[in-house]
Amino acid sequence: MLLAMTTDILVFASLAAVAAGRIPRLRINRAGLALVGAAALVLSGALSVEEALAAIDGQTIILLFAMMVFNANLRLSGFFRWAGGALRASARPRTLLALVMALSALLSALFINDTAVLMLTPLAAETALALGLNPVPYLIALALSANVGSMATPIGNPQNILIATGRGLGFGDFMSALGPSALISLLITYAVVVFLYRKDFAPGPAAVTPAPIPDTLSPIRAKTGSFPVYRPLFLKCALSFAVMAACWAAGMSVSLGALAGISILLVTRRVRPEKIFAEVDWTLLVLFAGLFVITRAAVTTRSYGALMTLVSGGLDGPALGWFAAGLSQVISNVPAVMVLLPSLDGLIDPDRTALMLAGVTTLAGNFTLLGSVANLIMAEGAKTKGIHVGFFEYFRSGGIIAPLSILITLLLL
Repeated sequence: MLLAMTTDILVFASLAAVAAGRIPRLRINRAGLALVGAAALVLSGALSVEEALAAIDGQTIILLFAMMVFNANLRLSGFFRWAGGALRASARPRTLLALVMALSALLSALFINDTAVLMLTPLAAETALALGLNPVPYLIALALSANVGSMATPIGNPQNILIATGRGLGFGDFMSALGPSALISLLITYAVVVFLYRKDFAPGPAAVTPAPIPDTLSPIRAKTGSFPVYRPLFLKCALSFAVMAACWAAGMSVSLGALAGISILLVTRRVRPEKIFAEVDWTLLVLFAGLFVITRAAVTTRSYGALMTLVSGGLDGPALGWFAAGLSQVISNVPAVMVLLPSLDGLIDPDRTALMLAGVTTLAGNFTLLGSVANLIMAEGAKTKGIHVGFFEYFRSGGIIAPLSILITLLLL
């Protein structure tokens, strides 16, 4: 009894601390808080060392690492400077928001939302700062639209991959069922963000201090048009991405395909490996390792047991959808899908329910900053640019958008 109570308290305290991102008067960040929470759960006996290590999803860690290496090379090629310059030259604040959201949703649908946010966060932050705009609404919209876009395809996020393979569903099934919901949800996201940050999107918005994109983003000097791009490295990045896409199309796991792609980039005569590895956000990798352990411990809590009792009671239809969305907030969306997917076989239309499950668990990730990996990648990436996106700042938008999007999805399905 004492151990169960201790586990409940430690899990709740750890998740709350990671959500807040800081503790007053202490120099500790989200990664440190997640690591301390994970260590406390192991030391308390809630998990053994072996269970904690097994809880860490190596596939996710490898994918994040691989995309960080890819982004570092793309950054050194000058691509982000060129793309940011193109956006600054053509986009007004509202148009820039629409472009950022559309690009985020599209890339998330074709690849994985975590990857898209990892690639686009520095671009969106640097572009907004260089224009003298408040970067926060653009970054929040970036994460929100990545989650929304990812629900429309079977490869948009990990939970969709689980559902697609478990039920034998393909692109057509997802696109026809969830594509309209994704489009409407994107429009809702745009409208809510513009309304909540209307001062920033009004004619002549109040600007923050302009911050030019630093020259360190393109240390290799070569000119393409009016923006520095080093073509050999950029073309090598394109080849690397083509290898990744080919590996994924051939059925290789996303993490292994990404690792195959970046292997090409690491074989080079021009770029020092120290320069690449210095760009890897090791703090983010530590954060996710800690969160995996905390989430694993959450499954053993009494609160989780009570939720599972409800599932065994025969939830179906919209009730199951709202329950799945709530469960995603407790143990995150991927574990929620893992738990609920086997229970669908006894339903009247299990495939349709599985698609509903994919949509609502993905959209539930928009509710809070902790709701999805993509949100945390955005927040941690913003922090490296000196931008703070806090739990309640994010919740202002997500707390409205997520329920509305889930409601639309349930109505359409």
